Amino acid sequence: MYLHIGNKKSVKQKSIIGIFDLDTATVSAHTKKFIGKMEKDGLVEYEDFDLPRSFLLIENENKDKAKFSLKLSRISPVGLRERAQITLASLGEEK
Repeated sequence: MYLHIGNKKSVKQKSIIGIFDLDTATVSAHTKKFIGKMEKDGLVEYEDFDLPRSFLLIENENKDKAKFSLKLSRISPVGLRERAQITLASLGEEK
């Protein structure tokens, strides 16, 4: 299944390692350094004009690229989690 993360973008749910709040996660110097390195390596994707509220750590299927990437989203981490739970709940109803 896919999770819509905003701005007409979706990612495979099984490739999501974590969904993080951009405001609280970037308080840590380690997280800031990690995001900075990912940006420097061109592994951060965001194609929106609104301020991002969350980021997703994604495991890339294409092994020619880096193993992980970050996708920024204007949707809150709570909203993304609820979308993921609704999608998973609907799968359970189909079975």
